[in-house]
Amino acid sequence: MGNFPDMSTVDEIEAAIGQLPPQDFARLRDWLLEQDNLRWDKQIEEDAAAGRLDHIIEKIDSDIAKGRTKSLDEIINGS
Repeated sequence: MGNFPDMSTVDEIEAAIGQLPPQDFARLRDWLLEQDNLRWDKQIEEDAAAGRLDHIIEKIDSDIAKGRTKSLDEIINGS
């Protein structure tokens, strides 16, 4: 990427991003998406470890036991 002065605000960073050539912008976009995915994965892992997702799993288990679900094939094939 090009040389930019020190940037400390989001507005400065956004302005610098707006000046990037397309190839560098695509590279930055890909990096940001990867960072976002990593943060999401970390948050899910932390929530699961802390039991914050237990109520969701219990609801899913209950729905399965009561026959309230469809197989993925049924959904895909519209059955």
